[in-house]
Amino acid sequence: MRITAIRDVVAPIKSDIANAWIDFSTMTASVVAVVTDAVVDGRPVVGFGFNSNGRYAPQGLLRERFIPRLLAAAPEDLQGEDGLIDPHRAWAAMMRNEKPGGHGERSVAVGVLDMALWDALAKAKGVPLWRLLAERYRGGEADAKAWVYAAGGYYYPGKGLDALKDEMRSYLDRGYSTVKMKVGLVPLDEDIARIEAVLSVLGGDGARLCVDVNGRFTLEEAIRFGRAVAPYGLRWYEEPVDPLDYLAHAALATTYDGPLATGENLFSHQDARNLIRHGGLRPDRDILQFDPALSYGLVEYLRTLETLRAHGWSPRRCVPHGGHQFALNIAVGLGLGGNESYPDVFAPFGGFADSVPVEDSRVAMPDVPGIGFEAKRALYAVMRPLERG
Repeated sequence: MRITAIRDVVAPIKSDIANAWIDFSTMTASVVAVVTDAVVDGRPVVGFGFNSNGRYAPQGLLRERFIPRLLAAAPEDLQGEDGLIDPHRAWAAMMRNEKPGGHGERSVAVGVLDMALWDALAKAKGVPLWRLLAERYRGGEADAKAWVYAAGGYYYPGKGLDALKDEMRSYLDRGYSTVKMKVGLVPLDEDIARIEAVLSVLGGDGARLCVDVNGRFTLEEAIRFGRAVAPYGLRWYEEPVDPLDYLAHAALATTYDGPLATGENLFSHQDARNLIRHGGLRPDRDILQFDPALSYGLVEYLRTLETLRAHGWSPRRCVPHGGHQFALNIAVGLGLGGNESYPDVFAPFGGFADSVPVEDSRVAMPDVPGIGFEAKRALYAVMRPLERG
């Protein structure tokens, strides 16, 4: 199995939405297709990948460093013993001549290609990625369903409490029982009013609501906000402070007893190790949100899971950021705690296969080879031109 071409484009995912830190009016994503000489059912095997939301398209890095390295590698250097592409060997080829540390946006570029390589491998084997992962890493045991929650509650221009409640009701109508909303952009009393409005839709059950600050607060602000929301018993309080300020996380954890969630802006197993060593997080309640599409892909995510296990953390504490099918396959195949979902934003990259219903915040995986992009019509419409060249 050889790579014959790699094609990429930049796609807009612009939106009027905003969180506590950024707006998404100019956001983009890179989409790649790894074309191979393998043929299954009369069609060439093509693997697709894209970067998760919150980071811009890394097209320059892809074209200047990582795509050329894959294309320049000898085919046998990218193949496993079965003659198929081995994502681990391909990862090593992409990272050749890269210094350690300073992960930056290169982790995003490698993650885009890694996603496409796993998609191609699973398609060549004729199995869904979740099944390939279960067979390779869990003795064939895959979760029957994945827990998912609906991420929304963004700040829109002119969006009031009634519109926020209507949005959350729409998620419940579509089968979600747990939702997430953005906080931290407006004064505390306004955010408390927004939280209470959403709780009124959830029957007052705080365990069905997550709140996300996107790292906006200082430690003092995070403590103040935590004390204000503690009586609600929220599902989790997400990224309250800067993601790299481990001491602030540790200090907050001494004052906030409820679950904390963070990690979506950490991009390597070394970052994960530093967080759990120094961030004061608690393996019995807190949530780790490393996004494989942003953090060097699944090859590196496997290292991250091993690092977590070595420090007493279960994979069930991992609920990846991003709301995409790649992470959903990983959650089901590797036994994670669930996955984010974007029912209404970041289209067409967010969301799952068209045939996948959500029931009580759980989804079952379709039996589609690869990651399953072809089962999501709007997304495949973006990818298909790259397949044809």
